[in-house]
Amino acid sequence: MLLKQISILNYKNLAEADLHFSDKVNCFVGFNGMGKTNLLDAIYYLSFCKSATNPADSQNIRHEADFFMLQGHYLLDSGEEEDICCSLRRGRGKKFRKGKKEYRRLSDHIGSFPLVQVSPADGLLVSGGSEERRRFVDMTVCQYDRPYMEALLRYNKALMQRNALLKLSEKQPVDPALFDLWEETMDEAAQTVYGTRLNFISAFIPLFNEVHASITSRSRERVSLAYESHLSRGPLRRQLAECRAKEQIVGYTLHGIHKDDLTMLLDGFPLRREGSQGQGKSYLVALKLAQYLYLKERLGQLPLLLLDDLFDKLDSERVRQIIHLVSGKSFGQIFLTDTHRDHLFRILSDMQTPYRIFSVEDGKVTPEAEDIPSAPLPTANRAL
Repeated sequence: MLLKQISILNYKNLAEADLHFSDKVNCFVGFNGMGKTNLLDAIYYLSFCKSATNPADSQNIRHEADFFMLQGHYLLDSGEEEDICCSLRRGRGKKFRKGKKEYRRLSDHIGSFPLVQVSPADGLLVSGGSEERRRFVDMTVCQYDRPYMEALLRYNKALMQRNALLKLSEKQPVDPALFDLWEETMDEAAQTVYGTRLNFISAFIPLFNEVHASITSRSRERVSLAYESHLSRGPLRRQLAECRAKEQIVGYTLHGIHKDDLTMLLDGFPLRREGSQGQGKSYLVALKLAQYLYLKERLGQLPLLLLDDLFDKLDSERVRQIIHLVSGKSFGQIFLTDTHRDHLFRILSDMQTPYRIFSVEDGKVTPEAEDIPSAPLPTANRAL
């Protein structure tokens, strides 16, 4: 899949842009705060119907404007072309169209244009709460497994209803049958989500290990993931019934798949305690690139890859290995940002692929160079 063109109106600090992209590498260069990340976010929005950085849609409209509009023209692996358009006016609902047909449910769009993003925000996967790590799993699986997404939506709706009953029960008696109803729904949906997450982690870990070994020059660092869930103890419905009295005191649900977590391990120890900055960045980059390759295998197509400020805190050898990996045939169209022009050109010279460069300054995007062929690749590890 390729994003051939994007048109942007009033998105964040981008007043207007109409950009045509290279089929392989597209580079946005400029100082911090100029709008490079906003360009990547516009591409992200067209895949996920939301911003990666600001969930409040109205705050993504440029300050001086009343609306924003994003339009993307895609070329699918089948050879078909698709147009996606999203628009939002202040005080009104969001409109999302594929071709001329508006989606009835935005969730129906997820997975149609698969995408993986590597960004500085990935650090929250290590330092943040369990919701960040669950989001990583969900954002992967929901792009190829619609029953999983639907089960997750059912679970979250039932969880919200049960929490409302728990809070109500602090003030007045609540019919236990109402708890039974929502707990049964949670249990059924949780079994689907738990089983799918187990299967995902089992298949994902070997691929993650392989990618990490590739970008760290086959170092002795050993990485893994450990999946933790209350459902490993047995059916959720039984756990909820046993803990109902306690949860009525605290006012919210303490057990369930909404508490699932991933422990990120480096050499058998939690990464947040053991890893250096460089090791942590390598771990996260490998995690995201493995996510890309996993989606590619499941979907049978090449997702888009967004690389935002990728090379900070990485030594030159790890940068070199990452570049050799993503510039190979296993990866498709790439969009990357960098603040240092000379640094960017050194990276591009190591890629055996055409690229386009766009300069970004105060929200204005200017094409600088188009389809420049890179120099031949030096010999390197191309295991993947």
